[in-house]
Amino acid sequence: MVSSKSLDTYIGMVTKRYSSLFTLSSRRKGVFLLCALCIFSGILTIAPLSLSYRGVALGLAFGTTSFLLAISSDLIITHTLIKEDPVFNLRRCLFLSLFSNLLWFGVTFLGNIISHLSGNPSFWIRFFLLGFSGAFILRLLVFRAASSVTRGRATISALLQPTLLIGLGLCTHSIIEYDLKLVPVFFLLSVPAAWLSVTLFILLLNRNGLGDIQQQPLSLFKAFVANWTENLNEPLESFLEKLSVETDISLSLLGFRCDQKIKAVVVVPECHPGPFRNVGSSLLPYMIQSTLEDRLQCVASVPHGLLGHDLDLASQFQSRRVVDSVLSSIGFSDFHSEATPFIRTKEEGATASCQILGDCTLITLTLAPRTMEDLPSNLASFIIRKVENQKLPPALLIDAHNSINGPFKLGEAIQPLRKAAALSLEAAFSSKRSSFKMGAARVTPTEFGVHEGMGPGGISAIVIEVGEQRAAYITIDGNNMISGLREKILAMLRGIGIADGEVLTTDTHAVTGIIPAARGYHPVGEVIDHAKLTNYVREVTLKAAANLRPAHASMHRAAAIGIGVIGEKTIKKLSIMVDSTMKRARRLALCLFSGIAILMISLVAFL
Repeated sequence: MVSSKSLDTYIGMVTKRYSSLFTLSSRRKGVFLLCALCIFSGILTIAPLSLSYRGVALGLAFGTTSFLLAISSDLIITHTLIKEDPVFNLRRCLFLSLFSNLLWFGVTFLGNIISHLSGNPSFWIRFFLLGFSGAFILRLLVFRAASSVTRGRATISALLQPTLLIGLGLCTHSIIEYDLKLVPVFFLLSVPAAWLSVTLFILLLNRNGLGDIQQQPLSLFKAFVANWTENLNEPLESFLEKLSVETDISLSLLGFRCDQKIKAVVVVPECHPGPFRNVGSSLLPYMIQSTLEDRLQCVASVPHGLLGHDLDLASQFQSRRVVDSVLSSIGFSDFHSEATPFIRTKEEGATASCQILGDCTLITLTLAPRTMEDLPSNLASFIIRKVENQKLPPALLIDAHNSINGPFKLGEAIQPLRKAAALSLEAAFSSKRSSFKMGAARVTPTEFGVHEGMGPGGISAIVIEVGEQRAAYITIDGNNMISGLREKILAMLRGIGIADGEVLTTDTHAVTGIIPAARGYHPVGEVIDHAKLTNYVREVTLKAAANLRPAHASMHRAAAIGIGVIGEKTIKKLSIMVDSTMKRARRLALCLFSGIAILMISLVAFL
């Protein structure tokens, strides 16, 4: 059974594990570290065999040659055997060579010490061969577990460099006398044994799936790695598509027209922008925004609706189908010229705002400055019934998703939100309607990106003027907002003549699974400087207010039919499977490879 932890917690958990495995330095640094390791280790392991200038020179030559062999083999591998692999580029191969050679030379150096202490020089070659086995197993395990190449290519890729270094090790025969027959015999016995141990490890790791998700854990792990290392969404989305179910996605669109031209559109799709990065519908808010802005040359805002991860789309393909449905729904008709002022009501820490714009009742909900997360669809059903009972225009509901600082207590929030929404509807019902003006603008701050918690949609502002009141709807492309920032922005807006308004986030998950944080992402304002962000909001709001024109509004509802969605429970299970696979891998590795190490030690001892 899936625990009550939030999905973002699971994503953050897996992201941190990924980061510890695959976050590497630059290629240049990898070459430098590998060169330093080979030369230093060559001198340290060869020079003691012949304590003289000649020994030091031979050690330097050994280290330099081993470095050249390592680089050459990595180039051969990346340009031939694993050329098509999405994960193993030259940089990752260099660091794999660094770690495998570190293991190899470490074991060899230990053999050097034992040789001097025991007076038996043959220990050097025996430990050199043990190091070969360790390096080969490590390389084979990494290639088999994380690459998408065939077993044969993975085996050759893992074996090429260690075999070349074994050949180099034979050159030490001129320095120290040992039985040359030991090398080919050990090679022929150890390679099959190592290969079988890695194969058994993978078979045990893939033994079963998790509950009703009967997928090979290692294949799923490879799909996660491909996404996190190279932003490839297709491998992981192929899993999600298999587990998805079809449903119809409702779409609510509110269009504003000035001078016979669409000036702004607010779109609230009843699906969730998740689960993370570029997978599923994570980029859907920006996809809708950018498509509408290109098509209509207007400002588009895509705030969050009242729903959760149970309506994540399975793939970007499904997202494009939703975007296509939005595009087919922009033929607005029956524009209306009247609106009510912006109305705000508060009840037990919950805040609801309501404004009737033409034939639309626009409602936003927030718990700020208390923590809020996804609000449930049954709350939306309650509010819609209230709207219908009061014979108000159809409702467009927005979860402001604009405050996070600690755990979210949904059970304590529902009743206050219901009361606040009901009060705001009553106030809107009795408010006078009159003509209104509207202005809109958008800005994309270049200094903030997904690592700072801001998606590519930037910041949009829609300013509504009814009578003497100006209200602003600020939409930021991010996943929630750090508590207190909303209040700073609203205070700034009052200072520039905006009487009221609300700050909204899109809940984009393009920022989620990017950083190794507890949540897996930064809410807006957690690492972004508040003063800089507030200045951007001020700039875009002033620009929107400067373009106020008499406006008309029209609401349109549509549906995207037969869209593949995947529930929160399934996504959590997939995240748990990746995490549990890595935990199981550690346990298996400890048992299995300890046994193979004992076998190899016994082999070199009796040869």
